[in-house]
Amino acid sequence: MERIGLLAGVGKLPVEFARAAKGMGFNVFTVALVESVEKELAEHVEKIEKIGVGQLDTIFEFLKQNNITRVTMLGKVTKELMFDGKVMLDDRMKKILAALPDNNDDTLMLAFVRELAIEGIAVFDQTALIRSLIVKEGTLTEREPNVDEKADMEFGFKMAKAIGGLDIGQTVVVKNLAVMAVEAIEGTDECILRGGKLGRGGVVVAKVAKPKQDVRFDVPAVGIKTIESMCTVGAKALVMEAGKTILVEKEKVLEIANENGITIVAL
Repeated sequence: MERIGLLAGVGKLPVEFARAAKGMGFNVFTVALVESVEKELAEHVEKIEKIGVGQLDTIFEFLKQNNITRVTMLGKVTKELMFDGKVMLDDRMKKILAALPDNNDDTLMLAFVRELAIEGIAVFDQTALIRSLIVKEGTLTEREPNVDEKADMEFGFKMAKAIGGLDIGQTVVVKNLAVMAVEAIEGTDECILRGGKLGRGGVVVAKVAKPKQDVRFDVPAVGIKTIESMCTVGAKALVMEAGKTILVEKEKVLEIANENGITIVAL
């Protein structure tokens, strides 16, 4: 059986990938980059080892010891970990960070991809084995968006593309054709909570791929936590980019959305 590597962060997406890969006959060797990876992940992989995201040499040693030449990176590893002092950085990581022109997401991830390549390890498309989770164009929920929501969806989609082009984030929260919040280092859920509070309910959330999205990392994904955050602030609509956004645990997400009168559309 072919061996592949998984560098896993928080959320259900690594579990979905591991389950799919196992079903296709792959042996998955996993590095848990943070403490809070899903416990279920261990049930679907050949081997899993917790190694902090800042310990590059140890990560590479694990992959090479297990004859891994191809990996994918899935799950949330928020960039704020690099700034709060809680992540131990080895000398290699310190050297890489010191040489970067900036600490934008793509800059950091491409540097990591280059280091893996130096070790003879290629990073492949995040969606390669989970294309069934990519949303297709259309309304996914029972409720169609109204005229005002459609206008906010189109506006939010455009604004999200703009911030994606600047490598700031992939999500915006809008209301009445005004931006309430823009995703940055805090991540999607905190952006939704902040924007929803400022908009005082009835906001629209837009999540899209970057204009020059590298499918090896940071492919936009929506899951239960996203829709729960929307419910918390009384958000009314979610627009995603069709063909480029991963929807995790689709049935449960749509169930929660329908129960709360939220409309979800893929444009």
